[in-house]
Amino acid sequence: MLQCLLYTFPAQAFEFEKVVDRARALAEGKYEPPPEVPAFLRELNYQDYQAIRFNPEVSLWREGRSRFQVMTVPPGNFYTHTVQLNEIDADGVKPIPFDKSAYSFPNSDLAKRIPANLGHAGFKLTYPLGEGAEYNQFLVFAGASYFRGVGTENRFGLSARGIAVNTGLPSGEEFPSFVEFWLERPGGGSDRMRVYGLLNGPSVSGAYRFDIHPGSITRVEVTAELFFRNAVDQPGLAPLTSMFYYGENTKRPAGEWRPQVHDSDGLLIHDEGSGEWLWRPLVNPSRLNLSYLQVKRLGGFGLIQRDTAFHQFEDAEARYDLRPSAWVSPRQGWSDGEVVLVEIPTNSETNDNIVAFWKPAEDASAGTRQQFAYTLSFGGPDVAGQDSGRAIKTFVGDGNRTGGGAVENSLRIIVDFAGGPLEKLKPDAPVIGTVSAGGGSEGTEILEHYVEFIEADNNWRLSMLVRPGKATNSVLRGQLMLDDQPLTEVWTYSLSEAARAAQAGS
Repeated sequence: MLQCLLYTFPAQAFEFEKVVDRARALAEGKYEPPPEVPAFLRELNYQDYQAIRFNPEVSLWREGRSRFQVMTVPPGNFYTHTVQLNEIDADGVKPIPFDKSAYSFPNSDLAKRIPANLGHAGFKLTYPLGEGAEYNQFLVFAGASYFRGVGTENRFGLSARGIAVNTGLPSGEEFPSFVEFWLERPGGGSDRMRVYGLLNGPSVSGAYRFDIHPGSITRVEVTAELFFRNAVDQPGLAPLTSMFYYGENTKRPAGEWRPQVHDSDGLLIHDEGSGEWLWRPLVNPSRLNLSYLQVKRLGGFGLIQRDTAFHQFEDAEARYDLRPSAWVSPRQGWSDGEVVLVEIPTNSETNDNIVAFWKPAEDASAGTRQQFAYTLSFGGPDVAGQDSGRAIKTFVGDGNRTGGGAVENSLRIIVDFAGGPLEKLKPDAPVIGTVSAGGGSEGTEILEHYVEFIEADNNWRLSMLVRPGKATNSVLRGQLMLDDQPLTEVWTYSLSEAARAAQAGS
């Protein structure tokens, strides 16, 4: 069994094993999809659904001393089925009933059609994140197995999931759903709470425990046990889902005036086995792209939003500069495996087209069981606790024009690094770059590379002139060094995507 955190439980304790037993029983039976809500709710457009408002004055636990409160989420639009919500307190377990009067509706016609026993699509947790008494939404569970979190300075952006099943494979992806939750009422003044979740899908069921700590960095300690009803070719543990439409490293779509549009701009991986930090800037590819990234021993991975200045987006409504980063730190039960990055083409910022997860090497055949635990942190771009220098900008251009070079069929690729040990260096420090090509790199030529200090930005710039070979999976790697010691993470980038960006222009 995975070790539990120390908590003060209510008089009639609700045990995680009860959820595990439910998940095991589900896996042993035939999968039954959850019943859908009425068609008129499923067919609500986004604007009408968003106009349904929960009244915070009737939040669960509002009348007690708890610093946590619960707002329920109504079904409708893409929330096509309900989930059972339960409360755990000193008296035991009791359902959280649906209360139609807790909502305001955009019109009377919709209001009268809402069944009195409709049920909930999920819930939102609130907590006073600031210094005042105002309660702030910081964690939302709603839709399939999705949940979203923020730290004190963030607005909602990327999502986490309970599990990803065959994401990016030709066989098609499955979307298991949380079908029931149990919310444990925290003691008065507590700064943490616990939620249990029961997941079910065509190929897998699961039991989850979420130990939740809101703050400047909101931490969710996840413990999970999965039961595979059917074989899964590509199980994804601790999946993160985000959006990357375009950025400084890609073309700007025709008609777009904003400099960038994305919830996350890179995948960060920490390999504790080698001590290496690896940064992979995200792209909006021309076709589905799956990258399998090997590590010796995983220290963590996450989708990071390093661009946090308003002028980098100029979007006063979406405020992409305030979107959170998310970091996964393994705790127990993680076997050998690899980080998988899925990048899906999109022509709109409304589509989440980025997924990152851990694919374990162990088999996920029918009848197998997996137990694992990890900590998921939501916050600013420093959420991973990284101590090395970081790649903060990536630019790609033609290597045969003024400012790029004079070599046909080549690329000028520029990476700006900052932070970590770079901050203590003098501008004339003998910093060098190491550059190499991997993957299918046959025929790729690294024509030149050099490092310079950019006084205007107080950054160190690695400039590379590269002529790609014919292979489509060639990857370029770059890092800054001093006295044979790494100063920065390893920046890595697809040369085929670099060539596409250079040819398209802005």
